[in-house]
Amino acid sequence: MIEIKVPTVGESISEVTLLKWTKKDGDYVERDEVIAELESEKATFEVNAEQAGILKTLAAEGDTILIGSILAQIDETAEKPAASAVLPVADKAEKSSPSANKEQIVSQAPVTAVANDVKATPVASAIIADKKIDVKKIEPTGFGGKILKNDVLDALANPGKKSFDGGELFGRNVRRERMSNLRKTISRRLVEAKNTTAMLTTFNEVDMTAIMEIRKAHKDKFKETHGVNLGFMSFFAKACAIALNEWPAVNAFIDGDELVYHDYADISIAVSTPRGLTVPVIRNVESLGMADIEKKVLELAGKARDSKLTADELTGGTFTITNGGVFGSLMSTPIINIPQSAILGMHKIQERPMAVNGKVEVRPMMYLALSYDHRIIDGRESVSFLVRVKELLENPSLLLIGKDPVKALLEL
Repeated sequence: MIEIKVPTVGESISEVTLLKWTKKDGDYVERDEVIAELESEKATFEVNAEQAGILKTLAAEGDTILIGSILAQIDETAEKPAASAVLPVADKAEKSSPSANKEQIVSQAPVTAVANDVKATPVASAIIADKKIDVKKIEPTGFGGKILKNDVLDALANPGKKSFDGGELFGRNVRRERMSNLRKTISRRLVEAKNTTAMLTTFNEVDMTAIMEIRKAHKDKFKETHGVNLGFMSFFAKACAIALNEWPAVNAFIDGDELVYHDYADISIAVSTPRGLTVPVIRNVESLGMADIEKKVLELAGKARDSKLTADELTGGTFTITNGGVFGSLMSTPIINIPQSAILGMHKIQERPMAVNGKVEVRPMMYLALSYDHRIIDGRESVSFLVRVKELLENPSLLLIGKDPVKALLEL
């Protein structure tokens, strides 16, 4: 019997949470096949079968398990079960009774009374069509999100009223869920950031006209050439890398009685996932091209959503960018991602009337917020950093060499 133990995932991590079994108790597993997903306070990782055999699970999903504890056992002496014969779909249809086939055809027939992409029983569809009910106002309770007759009747009896969980109106249900290790870590770090830093936020706004025109003119060719979309994050990351070089205190942090400066820009990108907020790091942004940044953002965002980020990809950032604008946020004060000393908050692009050369013009504007640790970054540095980022974004040609091309030519 082979014992599968919880592996060591970091010096400071003593326990993990079992997220889910990808193989069930009693299943036959092949060597190196993934059998479980575990979550530490920093990342999630997979556990593989060390030998082929019958799996015996020793923990339940949601359990907290100490590092080194036995997670499962594998009976490597067990023989692999013979593959069960599966009838082709056509054979199954031939062997089923005509009446069953008829019922199946009727139940799967498209409903012409409502849109074809709406799943509803025939009776429910008839009532929807007759009463001209907006299906968006109906809470489906059937399997797979199908609308049942009672769902429609409830919508008619209680227009504009619904419960949170699809149950009875005026319900008072309360649910308790155990905090995940990731949520515990987020909670601890946010409180620590508020309690241990002299955090302050400065604001500015940026006219996104130039960047939006560049994207509109070149997005198709960019996608064709590089195989990735041209987004806003590459512009912001590149602008921040240039500004961090010019204002090194924003790219530093406090370590005891020392200030640690970085001659490179490892920028953390905040990514929201169903499990919580993660901040994977893009290394050496100052040395990357626009396409390289976009590819890295896409890669890290995909890993974050699939819980595939490694501990190395989540640590070591020197500065953070977070984009609340994707959720509609117009303005916010982001919290520093310790031990870093500053974080830039992007927000929603919204058209506003602006005074341009003595005339009122409607421009796509975005508010920027820089939260910083006042112990290491003074007001002059924080404001100057944000003004420099604004200048670079409103004049994207400056991102190429960091200077105005004409001034560079004239050596001014």
